[in-house]
Amino acid sequence: MATTAFRRLDATVASRDLAEAAQSHLRLIQRVASHAPDASYKARMAAVGSEAASLVGWLAWDMADHGSARTWYGSAIKAARTAGDPLLGAYQTGSLAQFEVEAGNTAEGLRLIARARRQLGPDLPAIAAAWLASIEAVAHATAGDKGATERALRSCEQHTARVPREDPPPWPWVFSFDERKVSSCRVVCGARLGLSRWVLSSQEIATALSSGHVKQRALLTLDVATGHLSTGRVDSAFALATRAVQDGVRLRSGRIVERARAFRRSYATATPPGIVRDFDTLLHDTYL
Repeated sequence: MATTAFRRLDATVASRDLAEAAQSHLRLIQRVASHAPDASYKARMAAVGSEAASLVGWLAWDMADHGSARTWYGSAIKAARTAGDPLLGAYQTGSLAQFEVEAGNTAEGLRLIARARRQLGPDLPAIAAAWLASIEAVAHATAGDKGATERALRSCEQHTARVPREDPPPWPWVFSFDERKVSSCRVVCGARLGLSRWVLSSQEIATALSSGHVKQRALLTLDVATGHLSTGRVDSAFALATRAVQDGVRLRSGRIVERARAFRRSYATATPPGIVRDFDTLLHDTYL
């Protein structure tokens, strides 16, 4: 319950403000686990510790501390193995896959996705199947494989349609997987493939940007900005990117700011217009 509360706070609270509390919570779990009276209790505490370690990894990722993020995700996977919970193990393996894909290590990400599916077997819950398909789609898009991206997106849509017919999302899932998540995935994939029609579809944008998770919405806004930039709408692109950076600075998200820097590098001109110069000033004055 405590870890779930921290995860919900992550939507609107700076990771730097949450990290200390989350790490303290994890240390408490580890101390309690060290005095486990039997193997069953130790396994239960390992499961709780796995989820907490994954949260700490997520927060480190948001702070752009990739080395710590990878370490914590590895710890979460090991703890899930100790817990003997295949669903938890697949969740943590998928979480590391998501991180590796975003870090540009698409081959490693796809390998981890395949491992997560093997851990779940043929009876995986719809939410797990949809989530893994979405990560796979982004991985293929990052690698520039449009055909594989479309196949993964279709799979994601099909599994998402099954989610409402199943029981509530099984632990450790905190948030459900719905049509908004599919739209967000399509926007991300479109930005990475350079397919502006995927990114700038009014329905897709309206659905994707309806999220109340400020950090995730800022990242998606940068993908929409990329779509505008690819069609020559420089003012619109940088207006959106500026809004995303402002959210990133307010929540001290290194991940958002670094994504914004990558967005800026994608636009090269000898005489940048005023809105671009203002964006450069905003980035130059940002120290997280």
